[in-house]
Amino acid sequence: MKYEWRRQEKQLYGAKTTPALVTVPTQSCIMINGEGNPKDTDFSNRVSALYSVAYAVKMAYKKTAKGEYDDFAVYPLEGVWQKIENCELIKEKLRYTLVIRQPDFVGEDGVCAALERTKHRKPNPLLEEVCFGTVPGETCVQLLHVGAYDDEPVSFAKMDEFVHAHSLTRTEEGHREIYLSNATRTEKNRLKTILRYRVK
Repeated sequence: MKYEWRRQEKQLYGAKTTPALVTVPTQSCIMINGEGNPKDTDFSNRVSALYSVAYAVKMAYKKTAKGEYDDFAVYPLEGVWQKIENCELIKEKLRYTLVIRQPDFVGEDGVCAALERTKHRKPNPLLEEVCFGTVPGETCVQLLHVGAYDDEPVSFAKMDEFVHAHSLTRTEEGHREIYLSNATRTEKNRLKTILRYRVK
């Protein structure tokens, strides 16, 4: 049986185009940090390095699976974004962490072993920056943004209005983006991205 995050975790990945509260559980993931404009080659190189590990984990799990699931769909790419300086948005002055979540039934040892095999089979200096980590659970506001990334401020304004209307407080300056579309194969006005930030 294959684990499909789209079907089995609709509360996290079935976001609507109107804001809503969501309780995000503690998650295990692989990640890599970076800085600068997401349109730069360095960004796409970091995405590629992270995916090479994610698919290595998947293939290794399929060969040794013994539990309820014998395969799983690779989770979507996520980006955690922060401004390097407390100023207006300048893409060249962004700090980010790229993340691909790992299923709960895939442990740290399996992920680290797959990472080491990838370093050996597909040498890439960026693989030295990929690591396994755990993101603690949190309460968030999220919304499905449909359209170009440059149009996200309109969706964030809706989220901010929701937070104010429900007497909530945003607890972080940065935010998380979950990319449900392949940006290289999807028209800008059809891109689907879950926007999410922590509240209390």
